Amino acid sequence: MSAIATLSEDIAGIKSQFQSIFGSGGKLEVVRSPGRVNLIGEHTDYNDGFVFPMAIEPHVTIVFRKRDDGRVRLASTVFPKQVVEFSVKENIVRGEPSWANYSKGIAAELKGAGVQLSGMDALLSNTLPVGGGLSSSAALEVGTGRALLHLINKQMDFQELALLSQKAEHEYALVPCGIMDQTIVAGGRSGYAMLLDCRDLSKKYVPIDGSALRVVIINSMVHHELSGGEYAKRRSQCEAGVAYFQKSNPKIKALRDVTLEQVVAAQPELGDLVFRRCRHVVTEIARTTEAAEQLTARNFDRVGELMVDSHNSLRDDYEVSTPELDYLVEQAMGVDGVYGARMTGGGFGGCIVALTRPEVVETLAGTVTKAYSSRFKKQPVVIVTTACDGAAVIDAGSNS
Repeated sequence: MSAIATLSEDIAGIKSQFQSIFGSGGKLEVVRSPGRVNLIGEHTDYNDGFVFPMAIEPHVTIVFRKRDDGRVRLASTVFPKQVVEFSVKENIVRGEPSWANYSKGIAAELKGAGVQLSGMDALLSNTLPVGGGLSSSAALEVGTGRALLHLINKQMDFQELALLSQKAEHEYALVPCGIMDQTIVAGGRSGYAMLLDCRDLSKKYVPIDGSALRVVIINSMVHHELSGGEYAKRRSQCEAGVAYFQKSNPKIKALRDVTLEQVVAAQPELGDLVFRRCRHVVTEIARTTEAAEQLTARNFDRVGELMVDSHNSLRDDYEVSTPELDYLVEQAMGVDGVYGARMTGGGFGGCIVALTRPEVVETLAGTVTKAYSSRFKKQPVVIVTTACDGAAVIDAGSNS
Protein backbone atom coordinates (compact mmCIF):
# COMPACT_ATOMS: atom_id res chain seq x y z
CA MET A 1 0.00 0.00 0.00
CA SER A 2 3.01 2.21 -0.57
CA ALA A 3 1.14 4.52 -2.95
CA ILE A 4 -1.29 5.53 -0.22
CA ALA A 5 -0.40 8.28 2.25
CA THR A 6 -0.43 7.33 5.91
CA LEU A 7 -2.34 9.53 8.31
CA SER A 8 -0.82 8.39 11.58
CA GLU A 9 0.34 11.14 13.89
CA ASP A 10 2.32 11.08 17.09
CA ILE A 11 0.36 13.20 19.56
CA ALA A 12 2.90 12.45 22.28
CA GLY A 13 5.62 13.69 19.93
CA ILE A 14 3.77 16.94 19.26
CA LYS A 15 3.29 17.45 23.00
CA SER A 16 7.02 16.93 23.45
CA GLN A 17 7.71 19.56 20.78
CA PHE A 18 5.28 21.88 22.55
CA GLN A 19 7.21 21.52 25.81
CA SER A 20 10.53 22.15 24.08
CA ILE A 21 9.16 25.43 22.69
CA PHE A 22 6.99 26.69 25.55
CA GLY A 23 8.32 24.82 28.58
CA SER A 24 6.76 22.22 30.85
CA GLY A 25 4.00 22.59 33.38
CA GLY A 26 0.26 23.10 33.19
CA LYS A 27 -2.42 21.03 31.46
CA LEU A 28 -1.89 20.27 27.76
CA GLU A 29 -5.02 19.81 25.67
CA VAL A 30 -5.56 18.81 22.04
CA VAL A 31 -7.96 19.87 19.30
CA ARG A 32 -8.33 17.87 16.08
CA SER A 33 -9.69 19.98 13.21
CA PRO A 34 -10.35 18.12 9.95
CA GLY A 35 -9.89 19.12 6.37
CA ARG A 36 -12.72 18.63 3.91
CA VAL A 37 -13.40 17.33 0.45
CA ASN A 38 -16.34 18.39 -1.66
CA LEU A 39 -17.94 15.36 -3.32
CA ILE A 40 -19.83 17.53 -5.83
CA GLY A 41 -21.05 21.11 -6.14
CA GLU A 42 -18.20 23.32 -7.34
CA HIS A 43 -18.44 27.09 -7.81
CA THR A 44 -22.07 26.91 -6.70
CA ASP A 45 -21.53 28.42 -3.25
CA TYR A 46 -21.25 32.07 -4.30
CA ASN A 47 -24.23 31.55 -6.59
CA ASP A 48 -26.49 30.65 -3.62
CA GLY A 49 -26.48 27.00 -4.65
CA PHE A 50 -25.82 23.67 -2.93
CA VAL A 51 -22.56 21.96 -2.01
CA PHE A 52 -21.97 18.41 -0.78
CA PRO A 53 -18.80 18.20 1.35
CA MET A 54 -17.58 15.86 4.07
CA ALA A 55 -14.95 16.25 6.77
CA ILE A 56 -11.92 14.02 6.20
CA GLU A 57 -9.23 12.25 8.20
CA PRO A 58 -6.27 14.52 7.29
CA HIS A 59 -6.40 17.33 9.82
CA VAL A 60 -4.78 20.08 11.84
CA THR A 61 -3.77 19.18 15.40
CA ILE A 62 -3.48 21.96 17.96
CA VAL A 63 -1.78 21.24 21.29
CA PHE A 64 -2.56 24.11 23.64
CA ARG A 65 -2.28 25.30 27.23
CA LYS A 66 -4.03 28.14 29.04
CA ARG A 67 -2.27 31.37 29.97
CA ASP A 68 -3.62 33.86 32.52
CA ASP A 69 -1.99 37.00 31.11
CA GLY A 70 -4.09 37.33 27.94
CA ARG A 71 -1.15 36.61 25.66
CA VAL A 72 -1.32 34.10 22.81
CA ARG A 73 1.87 32.47 21.60
CA LEU A 74 1.67 30.41 18.40
CA ALA A 75 4.18 28.00 16.93
CA SER A 76 3.99 25.61 13.98
CA THR A 77 5.73 22.32 13.28
CA VAL A 78 6.02 23.47 9.67
CA PHE A 79 7.96 26.62 10.67
CA PRO A 80 9.95 25.41 13.69
CA LYS A 81 11.91 28.58 14.38
CA GLN A 82 8.95 30.98 14.39
CA VAL A 83 6.88 31.95 17.43
CA VAL A 84 4.15 34.56 16.94
CA GLU A 85 2.85 36.46 19.94
CA PHE A 86 -0.11 38.80 20.45
CA SER A 87 -2.52 39.77 23.23
CA VAL A 88 -6.29 39.23 23.32
CA LYS A 89 -6.46 42.32 25.55
CA GLU A 90 -5.19 44.53 22.72
CA ASN A 91 -6.14 45.17 19.11
CA ILE A 92 -5.17 42.09 17.06
CA VAL A 93 -3.58 42.98 13.73
CA ARG A 94 -2.67 40.81 10.77
CA GLY A 95 0.94 40.58 9.66
CA GLU A 96 3.87 38.29 9.00
CA PRO A 97 4.27 35.36 9.09
CA SER A 98 1.11 34.77 7.10
CA TRP A 99 0.37 31.32 8.58
CA ALA A 100 -0.48 32.95 11.91
CA ASN A 101 -3.18 35.20 10.42
CA TYR A 102 -5.75 32.38 10.40
CA SER A 103 -5.43 31.95 14.17
CA LYS A 104 -5.14 35.69 14.77
CA GLY A 105 -8.25 36.26 12.69
CA ILE A 106 -10.56 33.93 14.60
CA ALA A 107 -9.25 35.28 17.93
CA ALA A 108 -10.08 38.79 16.74
CA GLU A 109 -13.53 37.79 15.50
CA LEU A 110 -14.40 35.97 18.74
CA LYS A 111 -13.24 39.02 20.67
CA GLY A 112 -15.31 41.26 18.40
CA ALA A 113 -18.36 39.08 19.09
CA GLY A 114 -18.00 39.83 22.78
CA VAL A 115 -16.27 36.62 23.89
CA GLN A 116 -13.93 37.24 26.83
CA LEU A 117 -10.91 35.19 25.77
CA SER A 118 -8.02 33.94 27.85
CA GLY A 119 -4.49 33.64 26.54
CA MET A 120 -2.85 30.40 25.44
CA ASP A 121 0.28 28.78 24.12
CA ALA A 122 -0.45 26.66 21.03
CA LEU A 123 1.52 24.43 18.68
CA LEU A 124 -0.04 23.79 15.27
CA SER A 125 0.66 20.55 13.38
CA ASN A 126 -0.78 19.64 10.00
CA THR A 127 -1.37 16.44 8.02
CA LEU A 128 -3.25 18.44 5.38
CA PRO A 129 -1.39 19.38 2.18
CA VAL A 130 -1.11 23.18 2.01
CA GLY A 131 -2.46 24.41 -1.33
CA GLY A 132 -4.05 21.03 -2.08
CA GLY A 133 -7.60 22.31 -1.91
CA LEU A 134 -8.54 20.36 1.23
CA SER A 135 -9.10 23.47 3.33
CA SER A 136 -6.20 23.64 5.74
CA SER A 137 -7.09 27.31 6.28
CA ALA A 138 -10.59 26.59 7.59
CA ALA A 139 -9.17 23.80 9.76
CA LEU A 140 -6.77 26.29 11.36
CA GLU A 141 -9.47 28.90 11.93
CA VAL A 142 -12.11 26.58 13.35
CA GLY A 143 -9.57 24.56 15.35
CA THR A 144 -8.09 27.68 16.96
CA GLY A 145 -11.60 28.88 17.72
CA ARG A 146 -12.48 25.59 19.42
CA ALA A 147 -9.31 25.75 21.53
CA LEU A 148 -9.94 29.34 22.64
CA LEU A 149 -13.58 28.59 23.51
CA HIS A 150 -12.65 25.43 25.40
CA LEU A 151 -10.23 27.32 27.63
CA ILE A 152 -13.07 29.53 28.92
CA ASN A 153 -15.62 26.67 29.05
CA LYS A 154 -17.81 28.36 26.46
CA GLN A 155 -20.07 26.45 24.09
CA MET A 156 -20.78 27.92 20.65
CA ASP A 157 -23.07 26.63 17.90
CA PHE A 158 -20.91 25.28 15.10
CA GLN A 159 -22.56 27.46 12.45
CA GLU A 160 -21.87 30.59 14.49
CA LEU A 161 -18.22 29.56 14.82
CA ALA A 162 -18.10 28.81 11.08
CA LEU A 163 -19.43 32.27 10.20
CA LEU A 164 -16.87 33.95 12.46
CA SER A 165 -14.12 31.81 10.90
CA GLN A 166 -15.25 32.81 7.40
CA LYS A 167 -15.09 36.45 8.43
CA ALA A 168 -11.59 35.85 9.80
CA GLU A 169 -10.50 34.45 6.44
CA HIS A 170 -11.97 37.45 4.62
CA GLU A 171 -10.40 40.07 6.88
CA TYR A 172 -7.15 38.47 8.06
CA ALA A 173 -6.16 36.01 5.30
CA LEU A 174 -7.75 38.33 2.69
CA VAL A 175 -9.43 35.43 0.86
CA PRO A 176 -13.09 36.03 -0.15
CA CYS A 177 -14.15 32.42 0.49
CA GLY A 178 -17.67 31.03 0.65
CA ILE A 179 -19.15 29.43 3.76
CA MET A 180 -18.77 25.74 2.81
CA ASP A 181 -15.29 25.05 4.19
CA GLN A 182 -15.79 26.47 7.65
CA THR A 183 -19.26 24.94 7.99
CA ILE A 184 -18.21 21.36 7.25
CA VAL A 185 -14.98 21.65 9.26
CA ALA A 186 -17.01 22.85 12.26
CA GLY A 187 -20.07 20.64 11.73
CA GLY A 188 -18.93 17.41 10.10
CA ARG A 189 -20.38 14.10 11.29
CA SER A 190 -18.64 10.74 11.24
CA GLY A 191 -20.11 8.59 8.47
CA TYR A 192 -22.02 11.43 6.81
CA ALA A 193 -21.63 13.98 4.04
CA MET A 194 -23.45 17.31 4.37
CA LEU A 195 -25.77 18.73 1.72
CA LEU A 196 -25.48 22.44 2.49
CA ASP A 197 -27.78 25.11 1.11
CA CYS A 198 -25.49 28.12 0.73
CA ARG A 199 -28.46 30.49 0.66
CA ASP A 200 -30.11 29.74 3.99
CA LEU A 201 -27.42 27.47 5.53
CA SER A 202 -29.90 24.62 6.04
CA LYS A 203 -28.28 21.18 6.08
CA LYS A 204 -29.08 17.58 5.37
CA TYR A 205 -26.71 14.84 6.54
CA VAL A 206 -26.45 11.97 4.06
CA PRO A 207 -24.93 8.64 5.15
CA ILE A 208 -21.85 7.26 3.40
CA ASP A 209 -21.76 3.50 3.89
CA GLY A 210 -18.18 2.69 4.87
CA SER A 211 -18.69 -1.00 4.16
CA ALA A 212 -19.68 -0.32 0.56
CA LEU A 213 -17.79 2.86 -0.37
CA ARG A 214 -14.43 4.51 -0.07
CA VAL A 215 -13.64 8.13 -0.80
CA VAL A 216 -10.21 8.46 -2.42
CA ILE A 217 -8.48 11.82 -2.78
CA ILE A 218 -5.60 12.12 -5.23
CA ASN A 219 -3.43 15.21 -4.98
CA SER A 220 -1.99 16.29 -8.34
CA MET A 221 0.80 18.13 -6.48
CA VAL A 222 0.03 21.16 -8.62
CA HIS A 223 -0.59 23.86 -6.03
CA HIS A 224 -3.81 25.60 -6.79
CA GLU A 225 -3.93 29.35 -6.82
CA LEU A 226 -7.26 31.17 -6.80
CA SER A 227 -5.37 34.37 -7.40
CA GLY A 228 -4.24 35.73 -10.72
CA GLY A 229 -7.74 37.11 -11.20
CA GLU A 230 -9.28 33.87 -12.51
CA TYR A 231 -11.52 33.28 -9.50
CA ALA A 232 -12.67 36.92 -9.57
CA LYS A 233 -13.33 36.64 -13.31
CA ARG A 234 -15.62 33.63 -12.82
CA ARG A 235 -17.58 35.44 -10.13
CA SER A 236 -17.99 38.55 -12.27
CA GLN A 237 -19.11 36.45 -15.24
CA CYS A 238 -21.78 34.84 -13.08
CA GLU A 239 -22.82 38.28 -11.84
CA ALA A 240 -23.13 39.45 -15.45
CA GLY A 241 -25.50 36.55 -16.09
CA VAL A 242 -27.59 37.44 -13.04
CA ALA A 243 -27.75 41.09 -14.13
CA TYR A 244 -29.14 39.99 -17.52
CA PHE A 245 -31.87 37.81 -16.00
CA GLN A 246 -32.80 40.49 -13.46
CA LYS A 247 -33.85 42.79 -16.29
CA SER A 248 -36.89 40.63 -16.93
CA ASN A 249 -37.34 39.36 -13.35
CA PRO A 250 -36.07 41.54 -10.48
CA LYS A 251 -36.78 38.70 -8.02
CA ILE A 252 -33.77 36.79 -9.37
CA LYS A 253 -30.97 37.25 -6.83
CA ALA A 254 -28.47 34.63 -8.01
CA LEU A 255 -28.00 31.89 -10.60
CA ARG A 256 -29.74 29.60 -8.08
CA ASP A 257 -32.98 31.26 -9.22
CA VAL A 258 -32.45 30.57 -12.94
CA THR A 259 -33.50 27.45 -14.87
CA LEU A 260 -31.46 25.72 -17.55
CA GLU A 261 -34.22 26.51 -20.06
CA GLN A 262 -33.80 30.21 -19.31
CA VAL A 263 -30.04 29.97 -19.75
CA VAL A 264 -30.35 28.17 -23.08
CA ALA A 265 -32.95 30.65 -24.33
CA ALA A 266 -30.70 33.58 -23.39
CA GLN A 267 -27.56 32.24 -25.08
CA PRO A 268 -27.53 34.77 -27.97
CA GLU A 269 -27.82 37.72 -25.55
CA LEU A 270 -25.43 36.36 -22.94
CA GLY A 271 -22.64 35.56 -25.36
CA ASP A 272 -20.76 32.28 -25.40
CA LEU A 273 -18.51 32.84 -22.37
CA VAL A 274 -21.15 34.02 -19.88
CA PHE A 275 -23.58 31.42 -21.27
CA ARG A 276 -21.17 28.58 -20.51
CA ARG A 277 -20.40 29.91 -17.02
CA CYS A 278 -24.12 30.13 -16.26
CA ARG A 279 -24.79 26.69 -17.74
CA HIS A 280 -22.17 25.13 -15.49
CA VAL A 281 -23.59 26.68 -12.33
CA VAL A 282 -27.22 25.86 -13.07
CA THR A 283 -26.51 22.27 -14.06
CA GLU A 284 -24.07 21.79 -11.17
CA ILE A 285 -26.69 22.84 -8.63
CA ALA A 286 -29.05 20.25 -10.10
CA ARG A 287 -26.34 17.57 -10.09
CA THR A 288 -25.52 18.26 -6.45
CA THR A 289 -29.05 17.86 -5.12
CA GLU A 290 -29.55 14.74 -7.26
CA ALA A 291 -26.28 13.25 -6.03
CA ALA A 292 -27.46 13.58 -2.42
CA GLU A 293 -30.74 11.86 -3.32
CA GLN A 294 -29.00 9.06 -5.22
CA LEU A 295 -26.44 8.48 -2.45
CA THR A 296 -29.28 8.21 0.04
CA ALA A 297 -30.92 5.64 -2.26
CA ARG A 298 -27.55 3.80 -2.55
CA ASN A 299 -27.56 4.25 -6.32
CA PHE A 300 -23.78 4.56 -6.45
CA ASP A 301 -23.52 4.18 -10.23
CA ARG A 302 -25.67 7.26 -10.76
CA VAL A 303 -23.70 9.26 -8.18
CA GLY A 304 -20.57 8.36 -10.13
CA GLU A 305 -22.10 9.52 -13.42
CA LEU A 306 -23.00 12.85 -11.84
CA MET A 307 -19.42 13.28 -10.58
CA VAL A 308 -18.00 12.71 -14.08
CA ASP A 309 -20.57 15.11 -15.58
CA SER A 310 -19.49 17.67 -12.98
CA HIS A 311 -15.84 17.32 -13.95
CA ASN A 312 -16.61 17.66 -17.66
CA SER A 313 -18.62 20.81 -16.98
CA LEU A 314 -15.84 22.31 -14.84
CA ARG A 315 -13.36 21.50 -17.60
CA ASP A 316 -15.38 22.70 -20.59
CA ASP A 317 -17.91 25.28 -19.39
CA TYR A 318 -16.17 26.77 -16.35
CA GLU A 319 -12.60 26.20 -17.55
CA VAL A 320 -10.99 25.70 -14.14
CA SER A 321 -9.46 22.25 -14.63
CA THR A 322 -5.89 21.44 -15.69
CA PRO A 323 -4.33 18.73 -17.88
CA GLU A 324 -3.10 17.03 -14.69
CA LEU A 325 -6.56 16.91 -13.13
CA ASP A 326 -8.14 15.73 -16.39
CA TYR A 327 -5.59 12.95 -16.67
CA LEU A 328 -6.13 11.81 -13.08
CA VAL A 329 -9.90 11.60 -13.65
CA GLU A 330 -9.39 9.71 -16.91
CA GLN A 331 -7.03 7.21 -15.27
CA ALA A 332 -9.28 6.72 -12.25
CA MET A 333 -12.32 6.06 -14.42
CA GLY A 334 -10.37 3.36 -16.25
CA VAL A 335 -10.24 1.25 -13.05
CA ASP A 336 -13.09 -1.22 -12.68
CA GLY A 337 -14.94 -0.55 -9.44
CA VAL A 338 -14.53 3.23 -9.49
CA TYR A 339 -18.03 4.74 -9.59
CA GLY A 340 -17.01 8.30 -10.36
CA ALA A 341 -14.20 10.86 -10.20
CA ARG A 342 -13.91 14.62 -10.57
CA MET A 343 -11.72 17.56 -9.73
CA THR A 344 -12.59 19.00 -6.34
CA GLY A 345 -12.03 22.50 -5.00
CA GLY A 346 -11.69 25.76 -6.86
CA GLY A 347 -9.54 24.33 -9.63
CA PHE A 348 -6.29 25.31 -11.36
CA GLY A 349 -4.58 22.43 -9.52
CA GLY A 350 -5.17 20.61 -6.26
CA CYS A 351 -6.98 17.29 -6.02
CA ILE A 352 -9.49 14.96 -7.58
CA VAL A 353 -11.96 12.90 -5.55
CA ALA A 354 -13.12 9.41 -6.50
CA LEU A 355 -15.93 7.24 -5.13
CA THR A 356 -14.96 3.57 -5.24
CA ARG A 357 -15.68 0.08 -4.01
CA PRO A 358 -13.40 -0.72 -1.03
CA GLU A 359 -11.68 -3.65 -2.69
CA VAL A 360 -10.30 -1.59 -5.60
CA VAL A 361 -8.57 1.10 -3.55
CA GLU A 362 -5.07 -0.37 -3.86
CA THR A 363 -5.50 -1.05 -7.58
CA LEU A 364 -6.66 2.52 -8.10
CA ALA A 365 -3.74 3.94 -6.11
CA GLY A 366 -1.15 1.86 -7.94
CA THR A 367 -2.58 2.44 -11.42
CA VAL A 368 -2.93 6.19 -11.05
CA THR A 369 0.43 6.66 -9.36
CA LYS A 370 2.31 4.77 -12.07
CA ALA A 371 0.56 6.47 -14.98
CA TYR A 372 0.64 9.99 -13.55
CA SER A 373 4.27 9.94 -12.44
CA SER A 374 5.28 8.64 -15.88
CA ARG A 375 3.28 11.32 -17.70
CA PHE A 376 3.95 14.38 -15.55
CA LYS A 377 7.16 13.46 -13.67
CA LYS A 378 5.37 14.13 -10.37
CA GLN A 379 4.40 11.66 -7.67
CA PRO A 380 0.72 12.11 -6.74
CA VAL A 381 -0.38 11.63 -3.13
CA VAL A 382 -3.29 9.23 -2.62
CA ILE A 383 -5.39 9.55 0.53
CA VAL A 384 -8.14 7.10 1.41
CA THR A 385 -10.59 8.58 3.88
CA THR A 386 -13.90 8.22 5.60
CA ALA A 387 -16.29 10.97 6.67
CA CYS A 388 -15.24 12.36 10.06
CA ASP A 389 -16.51 14.51 12.89
CA GLY A 390 -15.91 18.25 12.88
CA ALA A 391 -13.35 20.11 14.97
CA ALA A 392 -13.36 19.13 18.63
CA VAL A 393 -11.22 18.70 21.71
CA ILE A 394 -10.01 15.09 21.58
CA ASP A 395 -7.77 15.11 24.65
CA ALA A 396 -9.16 16.44 27.91
CA GLY A 397 -5.66 17.30 28.99
CA SER A 398 -2.72 15.91 30.91
CA ASN A 399 -0.28 17.60 33.21
CA SER A 400 3.14 17.88 31.62
